[in-house]
Amino acid sequence: MTPNPKPDSDFPWWLLVLAAIGAVLFVQVLRSPVYSAALALLAKGIVITVLVAIIAYVGACLIGLGLAVMGLSKSVVLRQVARLYIEVMRGIPIIVLLLYVAFVMAPGLVALVNWVAEPMGLPLWKVRDFPLIARAVIALMLAYSAFLAEIFRAGLQAVDVGQIEASKSLGLNRWQRFRHIVFPQAFRMILPPLGNDFVAMVKDSSLVSVLGVSDITQLAKVTAAGNFRYFETYNIAALLYLTMTIGLSLILRQIERRLHQRGRQGA
Repeated sequence: MTPNPKPDSDFPWWLLVLAAIGAVLFVQVLRSPVYSAALALLAKGIVITVLVAIIAYVGACLIGLGLAVMGLSKSVVLRQVARLYIEVMRGIPIIVLLLYVAFVMAPGLVALVNWVAEPMGLPLWKVRDFPLIARAVIALMLAYSAFLAEIFRAGLQAVDVGQIEASKSLGLNRWQRFRHIVFPQAFRMILPPLGNDFVAMVKDSSLVSVLGVSDITQLAKVTAAGNFRYFETYNIAALLYLTMTIGLSLILRQIERRLHQRGRQGA
C-alpha cells in the first residue's frame, strides 16, 4: 500500500495563487488613484488592529492558562469556578459579549470605582473616560480565554505522567515541575492550535468596529460611505487582512517546524 503523502510536503500552490492575486491588486493600487487613496486611509488602522489583537491575545493566554490550572486543581471549588467561566464565555457570541462589556460592564466598573473613591475624596471617574479600545480588548480577552483554557488543559494533560513522577523523585517542587517539565512539553504540543487562535483573533478584532474603534474595518466602512467605492475599498481591506493572517500562518508554521526538529534532536 502506498503511504499517504504528508500535507506539509505539498508544494504551496495555494500560496502562489494568492501571491498572484495580491500582485494584481498591488498593480491596481499603483495604477488607480481610488485604490491608492483607500490604501492610504485603511493603512492607518493596521496599528490599532495589531495592537488590539496582541494585547487581547496575551491577556487571554494568561487568563486561559490560569483557568486550565484551576481546572486541573485538587480543589473542587476551583474546578467548578473554572468550568462555570469557560462554559458561560463559550456560550456567548463574541459580538454580544463585546456590546455587554462596552455598555454594561464598563459603566458598572466606573460606578464601582466611584463608589470606593467618593468617600476617600478621590477624583471621580466618568464613563466616557473609559476608552472604547480598552473595552474592546477586555471583551476579546474574556471571550478567547475560555477557548484557550481548553487548549492549555488538553496540553497539560497530554504530558506523560511518568515524567512528572520522575521529576518528583528528583525533589522538584510543584512550580519547578510545571516550569521545567510540564509546560515546555505542553507548549510544543499546543502551539498549532494557539497559533490558529491568534490568527482568528486578528480577524475577530474587526468586530471592535461596532464600537467605533478606528481599526481597518471601521476605516473601510467610513471610507466606503464617503466615496461610494465599496468594491475597491473592501478589496483593500481584504488584502490587508489576508496579508497579516497568511504572513502569521507562515511564520507560525516555521516556528512549529523548528520546535518539532528540536524535539526530535532532543529525543
